[in-house]
Amino acid sequence: MTSIVAAVRGERDIAVGNVVGSNIFNILGVLGLSTLVALDGIPVAASVVAFDLPVMIAVAVACLPMFFHGGTIDRWKGAVFFFYYVAYTAFLVLRAQSHDALDEFSAMMVYFVLPITALTLIGVTWQELRRRGGAAR
Repeated sequence: MTSIVAAVRGERDIAVGNVVGSNIFNILGVLGLSTLVALDGIPVAASVVAFDLPVMIAVAVACLPMFFHGGTIDRWKGAVFFFYYVAYTAFLVLRAQSHDALDEFSAMMVYFVLPITALTLIGVTWQELRRRGGAAR
C-alpha cells in the first residue's frame, strides 16, 4: 500500500525502493533469522523448489530489460507485471484446489504466454541497446 500511495503522489523512488527493500528484507532478513532460530532448520517443500523459486528467479531476470528504458517502468510494463501476478495467483488457487482447468491453464502459460513474453523481452532489450548504441555515435 505504501508503494501505491507513493506512486500516486509522484514519489516513484520511494515506491520502487519500498518494493525492492521489502523483498530483500523478507528473503534475507526474515528467512535468515527464522533459520537461525529454528533448531532443525526450515524444511522447504518440493513444490517451492520446483515451481515458486524458478518463478521468482524468472521474474527477477525479466525485470532487468524492463529497467533499461531510461530507468522508467512504463504503464504497459506495469500491466504486464500485474498480469503475471494475477496469473501466478490463479495458478496457485487452481493447484490448491486440484481444479480440472489446471492442465489447460498451465499449457496456455507455457506454450503461449511465456514465448510471447520472451519475444517481448528480447525486443525491448534489442530496441534499447540499439537506441543506446545510436546515441553513442
